[in-house]
Amino acid sequence: MTMMDSSKQQNRHSDNQVFNMSLEAVPRSNSGLLDDDGRVKRTGNVWTASAHIITAVIGSGVLSLAWAIAQLGWVAGPAIMIMFSAVTYFTSSLLADCYRSGDPVTGKRNYTYMDAVRSNLGGLQVKICGLNQYVNLFGVAIGYTIAASISMTAIKRSNCFHASNDQDSCHISSIPYMIIFGVVEIIFSQIPDFDQISWLSIVAAVMSFTYSTIGLGLGIAYTAENGRIKGSLTGVSISGAVTEAKKIWWMFQALGDIAFAYSYSMILIEIQDTVKSPPSEAKTMKRATLISVAVTTIFYMLCGCMGYAAFGDSSPGNLLTGFGFYNPYWLLDIANAAIVVHLIGAYQVYCQPLFAFIEKVAYSTFPDSTFITKEVKIPIPGYKPYNLNLFRLIWRTLFVITTTVISMLLPFFNDVVGLLGALGFWPLTVYYPVEMYIKVKKIPKWTNKWIGLQILSVTCLVISIAAAVGSVAGVILDLKTYKPFKTSY
Repeated sequence: MTMMDSSKQQNRHSDNQVFNMSLEAVPRSNSGLLDDDGRVKRTGNVWTASAHIITAVIGSGVLSLAWAIAQLGWVAGPAIMIMFSAVTYFTSSLLADCYRSGDPVTGKRNYTYMDAVRSNLGGLQVKICGLNQYVNLFGVAIGYTIAASISMTAIKRSNCFHASNDQDSCHISSIPYMIIFGVVEIIFSQIPDFDQISWLSIVAAVMSFTYSTIGLGLGIAYTAENGRIKGSLTGVSISGAVTEAKKIWWMFQALGDIAFAYSYSMILIEIQDTVKSPPSEAKTMKRATLISVAVTTIFYMLCGCMGYAAFGDSSPGNLLTGFGFYNPYWLLDIANAAIVVHLIGAYQVYCQPLFAFIEKVAYSTFPDSTFITKEVKIPIPGYKPYNLNLFRLIWRTLFVITTTVISMLLPFFNDVVGLLGALGFWPLTVYYPVEMYIKVKKIPKWTNKWIGLQILSVTCLVISIAAAVGSVAGVILDLKTYKPFKTSY
């Protein structure tokens, strides 16, 4: 591959408007079809932006909300969920004002979250933000692997129960299913330009609504069958196996689970970069954020509250596993299959930015390396040739293998979800939007507005620390009875 080919390859990896990690626009001609930055005119509006946000937000995190509310009770559970939604909406509105640097209408665009941090804060903040963002993406891959294996084992156990007329205990190891999921992700990870293959993302979005709606419907049916609404005002009672310390850890972990369910700030700037103007991108994005957060919160409240109403203190960490393996077992199989399909797509949506970043750094650092830049065309009958890149093949395969092995070592869905929510919520959803907004709006220190924003930031930091401590404590408790590579359900 020549230097020119290498340059084209770098541009191809950095020109994705939704998930790119680039810094500069690619100049183009024909200004009638271009925006002010030389890129093809954006066509997004308030509805497409709302759809992007809802698709990104509603995921496997919804399955743990019934458990989270069970730890907090009927009073604190819904109240904290509303609080998180209000904070998310407020800080997302602040972040929307950071899309352009300088003038809010004609200023330089920031194409990614990291670009916004670089333009407004710069220096060490960029490196810390990048580290946090990519560690969070890495953690999401682990969490999704665990969740997918749980759903696959649930399908296998359901079929086993019915084949044996409920006579067999049907203990199934999750390890083979983690490996199966990993193999599938290795294959999909070799798609170099995932942004051009929209069908998988669309299917994943449909699947997320499918299993969430089934979970909601079963919760309502289960509550009606019980003839009463279970649960209490203060949540899980302290008795027997539930000690006072464990109750506190679980409450803290519940905060992390709820935070994870609202984690999408890391891709908000990328979504805003798809919106046309006028009106200003910030105005459109604020409306889209309000619509999407409202829809998401209503959906979350219904799923979480109906799950808690159905199971009370025994609400499971994964809502769908609480309905057992009884009739209608085929409906639960559909829901669990939908989870697996959704997580296959979601894994790629969240990992592709990390793939693109690492490969962009490799291409710029070693532009003359044939191992990194050379592509071999492999003919595919009835389709265009596939460009095989050895570096991409090896590094992405090793990435998936690593996340799969870690998932086998720490197969604790609730703990991992809580920890991811805790680690990502404060820095990415609160701290950076607040600090960038202060810089963009030039808010003087010690004014009422500045003090109010800092109080919000510090309060959310305390909540995140508590959630992280609770999740780590949960992992430690689980490890006491856990044997590596021998997890079964």
